[in-house]
Amino acid sequence: MSKKGKVLVAMSGGIDSTVTALLLHEEGYEVIGITMKTWDYANSGGNKKETGCCSLDSINDARKVAVDCGFHHFIVDIREEFGNFVIDNFVDEYMAGRTPNPCVLCNTHIKWEAMIRRADALDCEFIATGHYAKIKHENDRYFISKAVDLHKDQSYVLWGLSQECMARSQFPLAEFTKPEVRKMAHDRGYTDLAKKGESYEICFVPDNDYRGFLRRQVDGLDAQVAGGNFLNTAGEVLGQHKGYPFYTVGQRRGLGIALGEPIYVKEIIPETNTVVLGKENELFRNGMTVGQLNFLKYETIPNGIESTTQIRYNDPGTLSTLTNKGDTIHVDFYANVKGVAPGQSAVFYEGDDVMGGGIIRR
Repeated sequence: MSKKGKVLVAMSGGIDSTVTALLLHEEGYEVIGITMKTWDYANSGGNKKETGCCSLDSINDARKVAVDCGFHHFIVDIREEFGNFVIDNFVDEYMAGRTPNPCVLCNTHIKWEAMIRRADALDCEFIATGHYAKIKHENDRYFISKAVDLHKDQSYVLWGLSQECMARSQFPLAEFTKPEVRKMAHDRGYTDLAKKGESYEICFVPDNDYRGFLRRQVDGLDAQVAGGNFLNTAGEVLGQHKGYPFYTVGQRRGLGIALGEPIYVKEIIPETNTVVLGKENELFRNGMTVGQLNFLKYETIPNGIESTTQIRYNDPGTLSTLTNKGDTIHVDFYANVKGVAPGQSAVFYEGDDVMGGGIIRR
């Protein structure tokens, strides 16, 4: 057995997870690769070829690296675990008028838990992924911090990890930039992989048509939700929409209504099948409430602490004050914030460190 120990590496077949496995193998760890089959897109009725981490090509790419390096590689079918939680939540959130973030739930509730179970079965002390983020350990707490490459930093999507998961996790790419990772793949002979593009699609919606996906998941959806009203912020009827689940807060394009000026989705009210539209200046808010909390850096969020609060993946964050109300956090922004969308993740930063996060309620 390796002096470094055994590590189970999540291998999607992409460049980041491949370089992660290569680095750990070179450092002397006993690496075991695992590729998780999360979704069979062909069974969902979509019209695009399966891509990304679930495709046969990606699985073969991951296996080739393992064969080249001489370590074990397993394919694990977690479609049932994935579908029962992530897909159901995705559909339920849109039907509740919210905008879900399935990648956060998949990372923290499915992939990590699935890896921990397999790591235990294979006697692996550690698990590792190709995420661009750091894990720190201070004052008996494990927490996530931003990676060196801020353009690739993925700390935002990891706020839901448990203390147990973080204690056993490694992120070897935390100190590298994406160009450096591409060069490492190229220098090790994986030239095609070094040129491989990024995938930004939801794995189970590779055609990026979430509306079509909802229609395939919910029988008779169009008949259930068609014919609701577009309202302005004064409550006046502006026209009819195609159904409230097909719209998201902040949306401007594809509304199917012309009012002679830019107009955006401000609010979705599923109880009355209503979509409220507003001008851009009406999308700004100075506060929000966040629930389904997970605390990282501190055992609980100190009441009144200052935070840079991020409300979406590419959001630079806004300075704010956090008020801890037990099962919720109320956020008071120092500057008005555009497009606060219930269902999305809110992540609270202290400098580069993630204090915690949760799901935006209102």
